[in-house]
Amino acid sequence: MLKIKIKKLPHANDLPLPKHMTDHSAGADLIAAVEKEEIIKPGEYKLIPTGISIEIPQGFEGSVRPRSGLALKYGVTLLNTPGTIDADYRGEVSVIMINHGQKDFVVVRGERIAQLVISKYEKVEFDESKELGDTQRSSGGFGHTGR
Repeated sequence: MLKIKIKKLPHANDLPLPKHMTDHSAGADLIAAVEKEEIIKPGEYKLIPTGISIEIPQGFEGSVRPRSGLALKYGVTLLNTPGTIDADYRGEVSVIMINHGQKDFVVVRGERIAQLVISKYEKVEFDESKELGDTQRSSGGFGHTGR
């Protein structure tokens, strides 16, 4: 199992660390480290702190993703999804929440607001070419196979 170093920031000392809620959960839940309730009005977005910094090993990245329950029940999701946390970033992990719902959404301290998935990636080098290999799909794009 990969171990990730995590640092709690002073404004999150009383909050739990990110946690996988089931044995097979890909994402660990991130917690809102707001000092007081934050109200996100319909159509509005706000940067919400999680109170942690992490040390991701080289060759890995963190993807910050929305929680499906918040999206379904309240119309709340994340902008810049997935948000990428690079291995050399050591600042506070924060999420940009947006309210697509019809009612105010209240973010409370300690609420699970997003998921963090750690993934391995390959570093690539781009090699310019005048030709690309042909495939059955070729340049067929958005919706080319129908509904």
